Amino acid sequence: MIIGEYQQKLGDKNRIAFPKKFREELGNKLIMTKGYEGCLVIMSPAQWEEMVSDSVSGPFVSGLIRDTSRFLLASASEIELDSQGRFVVPTYLKEYSELDSEGVFLGLGRWVELWGQEKWSKKKTDVEKTSSVIGEKLCITRQ
Repeated sequence: MIIGEYQQKLGDKNRIAFPKKFREELGNKLIMTKGYEGCLVIMSPAQWEEMVSDSVSGPFVSGLIRDTSRFLLASASEIELDSQGRFVVPTYLKEYSELDSEGVFLGLGRWVELWGQEKWSKKKTDVEKTSSVIGEKLCITRQ
């Protein structure tokens, strides 16, 4: 299962090492795209196909479908890990995520998120403050 939090330094030429545990789960060929709240989302090609099918299948006439496609698909990049498990973060994704000198990888079961350290610190604080409220809302939604 893809779980955990790992910090990695962003090196020369925007290279960052993908955590070994995640490599073992997802392999060396991955898809990375913009995620919500300013993070980047990384997943295997199989997971990508499933997510695309779930997220952007629908009528072309739907503005929501078109905008979701623009957000997720247009920003997607295929990445391949080198022998040391590193990959290059494309400049446009680095800028979007405000990834600076250090990144934080989060394993979230079915996908990995990559956050800039500062942005993740703020988001983590928000999530921790509202976690019980979120849990309650999820329970109500599932009933």
